[in-house]
Amino acid sequence: MSDREHLCFEETKIEKIQRLRERGVTIYPYTFDRRDSIAGIRERFSEVGHEKSEEEVRTAGRVYVIRQHGKTIFADIGDAGGRIQIYIRKNDLEEEEFDLFRQYIDTGDIIGVVGHPFRTKMGELTIWVDRFELLAKSLCPLPEKFHGLKNVEARYRQRYLDLIMNEETCRVFRTRSRIISLLRQYLFERDYLEFETPTLQPIYGGANARPFTTYHNYLEQKFYLRIAPELYLKRLVIGGFDKVFEIAKNFRNEDIDTNHNPEFTMVEIYEAYRDYNDMMNLTEEIITCLVEQLHGRPACTLAGRDLDFSRPWRRISMEEAVREYAGVDVYAHSVDELRSFARDHGVEGYEAAATRGEFLALLFEHFAEERLVQPTFVHDFPVENSPLAKKHREKEGLTERFELFIAGMEMANGFSELNDPIDQKARLEQQDAKRRKGDLEAQMIDYDFINALGYGMPPTGGVGIGIDRLVMLLTGKDSIKEVLLFPQMKTTAPGQNGPEPQEDGGEE
Repeated sequence: MSDREHLCFEETKIEKIQRLRERGVTIYPYTFDRRDSIAGIRERFSEVGHEKSEEEVRTAGRVYVIRQHGKTIFADIGDAGGRIQIYIRKNDLEEEEFDLFRQYIDTGDIIGVVGHPFRTKMGELTIWVDRFELLAKSLCPLPEKFHGLKNVEARYRQRYLDLIMNEETCRVFRTRSRIISLLRQYLFERDYLEFETPTLQPIYGGANARPFTTYHNYLEQKFYLRIAPELYLKRLVIGGFDKVFEIAKNFRNEDIDTNHNPEFTMVEIYEAYRDYNDMMNLTEEIITCLVEQLHGRPACTLAGRDLDFSRPWRRISMEEAVREYAGVDVYAHSVDELRSFARDHGVEGYEAAATRGEFLALLFEHFAEERLVQPTFVHDFPVENSPLAKKHREKEGLTERFELFIAGMEMANGFSELNDPIDQKARLEQQDAKRRKGDLEAQMIDYDFINALGYGMPPTGGVGIGIDRLVMLLTGKDSIKEVLLFPQMKTTAPGQNGPEPQEDGGEE
């Protein structure tokens, strides 16, 4: 495949570069004294009038629109903080410099400008340019319409172009950065310590998921990309750190849909001498705080649904949720009766279920999950699908585990952490037996972790909160790909990143 087939370079722009170099113009200079951001200029000169300000500004940005009118040129340039109009008049520049802009500057180029703010007769804040400098020549064309890149697949595959063209996309990822910053600040202020645990692990664990596998050549050993940092963070609690967290990239070899991506971000938090009730309270406090910081009130909208985060949030046991949404009391029926019920209602995976606890989890997922729109904690999960959670102190066959659901999505998962090494060994052995029989999501036995528990872990509460879904929630997006800068996509052809960007067809 030739370069021409998978590069977007335009021959006319390459020719312009050659002619500029012949004129002695530096096409890609090393630096520019950019003293002012566009957002800063807009704020400082919000009251400027029609006369040029005496104050000089120096800014830079990408050229988005050029409007030539004989001896004058108007253009829009932009940076991460927005866009601003510039005004270039032939009488103010040397003729060669004016002609250079008129003939060689294209949309997509990055330029630096020096000038004075003023407001046009139409009331638009504008920089009256005294001089400009080409900082980077764009070889690839921007979509013709400046309203934004609309082709969804192109937006995901060429996120850099999406960020260039769509201010809404920039807003989402600025908000994502702020959410993570606020989350860290919240935990730091409460004396949690942030740690980093291994991404490459010789034994995967901490969740039920199929891992990605790799090989370490030097150690001559198979490794796994982590599916969760849980077992390493618990080692830190055993070591004496009472309040720990990690904002971690996790990897699970699973399907891709609007709520799932194989590479995703979570925060996992552990605190000694706490239980799952405390972690529900902490989760509620963190998310409510973030909603109020970003929206100014305990409410937001996701996919057209108004969500109320006023505390306290609803709490319901899994057993109660199944009675409410499926109309069946799991523990009042035999396994055979539950199997017939599940078959009649099209519940996926019922053939493999062999206990009431397994049917409880299946029926909850089928009937209840998507109907939990307002923030709801579902607690007391069956022991069969909670191998790392402590057995319930009052309810036989259940564990002290919870999940948080908002807008039908699981947002968080927490436990009273299992700290009995003998019980943990037995549960991981059950998981390993399932794995050996072909359950690709069952966990391995981590004997070193069991040994660590043998030295004693204090009573501990833990919770993991999905960062990507939290960003979806707080930015009002209904697909996880909208909040991931570079989501996984199937390669369309060797050496190609996807289709050419499509213009939106709107009017300028």
